[in-house]
Amino acid sequence: MVETLSHKQARRIALAAQGFADKRPAQPSRRHLIATIERLALLQIDSVNVVSRSHYLPLFSRLGAYPRPLLEDLAWGKKPALLEYWGHEASLMPLDLQPLLRWRMDDARAGVGVWKGVAAFLAGHRPFIDKALAAIHERGPLSAGELDLGARGQGGWWGWSEAKRATECLFWAGELTTATRRGTFERVYGLPEKVLPPAIWSAPTPSREEAHRILLGRAARAMGVATARDLRDYFRMGLADARRGVAQLVEAGDLIPVAVEGWSEPAYLAPDARRPRGVRTNALLSPFDNLIWFRERAERLFDVRIRLEIYTPAHKRTHGYYVLPFLQGEAITARVDLKADRKAGVLRVMSAHREPAANARTPAALAVELALMADWLGLDGVAVASSGDLAPALDAAIARD
Repeated sequence: MVETLSHKQARRIALAAQGFADKRPAQPSRRHLIATIERLALLQIDSVNVVSRSHYLPLFSRLGAYPRPLLEDLAWGKKPALLEYWGHEASLMPLDLQPLLRWRMDDARAGVGVWKGVAAFLAGHRPFIDKALAAIHERGPLSAGELDLGARGQGGWWGWSEAKRATECLFWAGELTTATRRGTFERVYGLPEKVLPPAIWSAPTPSREEAHRILLGRAARAMGVATARDLRDYFRMGLADARRGVAQLVEAGDLIPVAVEGWSEPAYLAPDARRPRGVRTNALLSPFDNLIWFRERAERLFDVRIRLEIYTPAHKRTHGYYVLPFLQGEAITARVDLKADRKAGVLRVMSAHREPAANARTPAALAVELALMADWLGLDGVAVASSGDLAPALDAAIARD
């Protein structure tokens, strides 16, 4: 018999798997960051810095005001504990995932699927590629600009220079990796055999099938309960690969088939998934947070339609440019369009909107979280604009604080 979970049970399982059922530590430490990243399996990187670059935000959502340099040291310090590569999108991940993603590097070199342009550039510019690799081998880690090779950026490929295109293609193919990032978020490329710990670089390469199975298992633990489409999306796998991996995990007892009330597709439960009786949390969610990055799943879990409007013309936006949903307990109760005005020292709420699940406590709970975020970002306070149906109540709650 296949167990049926209520919608509420599934949502609580998902929230617990993502770390929202745990109390925030009084003083978040390196250990807390590592444990959270292990739980999530990866943090999506995004360079938009309207509030904070997105990879910092999921840790704040779960741990509160942690020291940001801790993540920078884990990712780009002298002895990094994280790998930068294509996981969901560009992502920070535990180092032990590197061998499990070598199949994707092979696909990039071979030009499989979305990687056709990468393989074509590598094949069509081999002498140039060899010069770039030789320079990094001789001089150590370099940014694309420091290579001083090829034409400057103009048109195509986001206006990248030839050196940037070369280093990015080599990065995607696994022939270069990120050695560090500089203050402007500029990527510095190094040879993986010199950047990665020997134990990671020399680890055996699993078969493609085994790697997919392990990655799907990591995704299942990170989500608690999920459909096959959810599992596939977490590490952006191909349809056939994901189907085969899910079937193998079910056969091995590492995924438990379940039905979820209101879900049109079969679901799968991680065997060790926690089933809390309730979840009490307040958290601002990055638009690229693991909990909501797959919009279809977010709508299934929270009955809220989330869309990224950065690329929507301003006059056509519904909620704003950089909008963070507010998770209050087990529901998304509001959305705020935020901007860190670093010159004025203020976290600006450009608009604030209620969701159907909002209640009388929403403005005060959101005000507390916004004040915490402002302090974490080194800003002096929060300023609320008048846009949105929640703005007056939120402004009043902030004024009371």
